Amino acid sequence: MLNVSFPTSQDIYIELNGKRLAVVESYNATSTCDTHYVESFGEIEPIATIRGKIKHLIKLSRVYACENSSSSPINFYSLSNFNLIIIKNNKKIIYSGCEWSSISEGASLTNVAIENVSIVATKRTEVFL
Repeated sequence: MLNVSFPTSQDIYIELNGKRLAVVESYNATSTCDTHYVESFGEIEPIATIRGKIKHLIKLSRVYACENSSSSPINFYSLSNFNLIIIKNNKKIIYSGCEWSSISEGASLTNVAIENVSIVATKRTEVFL
């Protein structure tokens, strides 16, 4: 029998300097690579491709701040160079060097959450647990 686990908000979180700042309900990650053709004079088709820069864009939904031991609340707008950690299927995916690119907020009477956050990361690393 195949043992499949689905990530929960405890498995998706934002951290800075090893401290968990917020948990995330869901995410959608897209990585793109700029590729370029190498063309040769007189050839109809390219002779090769060259791999370029890799870009990681992650869209987070329902971001909840963790309990903070200090009296000051977390200011997501000033957050810089943080990590996004995703634990699933016996591996830890670490997006590091993260910066936010857009934030949309929402609140209800009982809950305060940042609804959507788009972040860009400089590096993606996988570690098997």
